[in-house]
Amino acid sequence: MVVSVKVFKKATPNGKVTFYLGRRDFIDHIDYCDPVDGVIVVEPDYLKNRKVFGQLATTYRYGREEDEVMGVKFSKELILCREQIVPLTNPNMEMTPMQEKLVRKLGSNAYPFTFHFPPNSPSSVTLQQEGDDNGKPLGVEYTIRAFVGDSEDDRQHKRSMVSLVIKKLQYAPLSKGFTFSNGKISLEVTLDREIYYHGEKTAATVQVSNNSKKSVKSIKCFIVQHTEITMVNAQFSKHVAQLETKEGCPITPGANLTKTFYLIPLAANNKDRHGIALDGHLKDEDVNLASSTMVQEGKSTGDACGIVISYSVRIKLNCGTLGGEMQTDVPFKLLQPAPGTIEKKRSNAMKKMKSIEQHRNVKGYYQDDDDNIVFEDFAKMRMNNVNMAD
Repeated sequence: MVVSVKVFKKATPNGKVTFYLGRRDFIDHIDYCDPVDGVIVVEPDYLKNRKVFGQLATTYRYGREEDEVMGVKFSKELILCREQIVPLTNPNMEMTPMQEKLVRKLGSNAYPFTFHFPPNSPSSVTLQQEGDDNGKPLGVEYTIRAFVGDSEDDRQHKRSMVSLVIKKLQYAPLSKGFTFSNGKISLEVTLDREIYYHGEKTAATVQVSNNSKKSVKSIKCFIVQHTEITMVNAQFSKHVAQLETKEGCPITPGANLTKTFYLIPLAANNKDRHGIALDGHLKDEDVNLASSTMVQEGKSTGDACGIVISYSVRIKLNCGTLGGEMQTDVPFKLLQPAPGTIEKKRSNAMKKMKSIEQHRNVKGYYQDDDDNIVFEDFAKMRMNNVNMAD
């Protein structure tokens, strides 16, 4: 059976230069990051001694576009790496299997390129806007672009420039479980594991031992998304899933209760909620809540830059008007399942990352006939409210 390989493409407005990418999502494995590997095709006789230059850029927007007045900008663009793509500066560069296949398919006017993310660069994150806010969303976004010029400092003309929005994501490492307890009313919250995958139920087992004179009237459960915008040192938290129950209540003095609560944190249940952090999405059907920020062993999330995301299960015991509330938080990680795991196969994320799975894990099809490449216009993958450069 021949496996079709989906390849994303986008051309300049004048149609003379075209980008080809085998995937849109590039994975940060903590100790290394996938390179951005693709191919550019230039029409014959178009350059006339000019060159094609490429850039990997990130835009960090930390304030609303509508608040930008008097020349004050609430975004920063950084060029992470740049290089000359055409003519090749290194004709003997080592190509990935996908690049080799594309070059064979597209012919002598196809030129491979490779960009590398700098160490500790942040993951792609988008903060969801209010329904009537049509400005550019807050977050971290990555773009690769190519333009024609005599030098890399030449003015970039829209008619001969092409850019693609890509995503930098993280996968889950191995996990472990833990518990937490707090207060005279003994509240112990146990998660069955430290890491959950997008779309999975979180299972929080709550054990309450009431050694006080108060009665517990009800129990509230939340999944909380914590967001830190490092540029402006701002922090806030949002509930992304919640429930309240009186089952087993009241828990009177001297009584105990053990119960497991299930919650599913989904982006679909938080549509149009301002400030919810998303995984730098490019189309409606593949949007997830932003994944937890992962750092190398020996470092803390305080060393991370961009937008730092974390999650916790929050349990609140309502002890009535006079008794007040008692709460505790148990942190966990919400991530993409790693390729090759059982969870990955069971997850809806498999559909999103199919091209990555094929590119990394299926070696044989690169040696098949080149006719199994399926080209898809990159512009079709955009959300309507994402403003991509021409």
